[in-house]
Amino acid sequence: MAISRVLLLFALCVLPGLVSARTLGNPFHIQGRVYCDTCRCGFETTATTYIPGATVRIECKYRNTLQLAYSVEGETDATGTYNILVEDDHEDQICESVLVSSPVNDCKSADPGRSRANVVVTRYNGVVKDKHYANNMGFFKDQPLAGCEELLKQYLNYDQPE
Repeated sequence: MAISRVLLLFALCVLPGLVSARTLGNPFHIQGRVYCDTCRCGFETTATTYIPGATVRIECKYRNTLQLAYSVEGETDATGTYNILVEDDHEDQICESVLVSSPVNDCKSADPGRSRANVVVTRYNGVVKDKHYANNMGFFKDQPLAGCEELLKQYLNYDQPE
């Protein structure tokens, strides 16, 4: 009888602590890239460049109120890639990567359709990896590069039979 009580106490108290200790000690690594849309297309092309030194923020909001629950910023490396550590599990929150700023003088206007990317920041969905990926986000170049018109014609004619 005493052994069953000890086992029950162990199962109710110690096991949940061991499980939560594993998840609390492992931050999430959110990775994505930031680009300059040099042709102002709204998507990446072969003329796209990636922005080192761009600032990106990870925001998590409460699902019911949409009030900010968590925020952390990071910066892109030489390849335009950011790796931001996010502490804790944000299971019931809506999390996004958000463009903050670009250091490129003629590429500072965020593309409204590519300025945010949803990110999953929970381990309660079957994914056990710590690294999670966000869609690439972009800024518009003030003026399209020379040659963009020809480039876009190639994209438009790509699926057309000749």
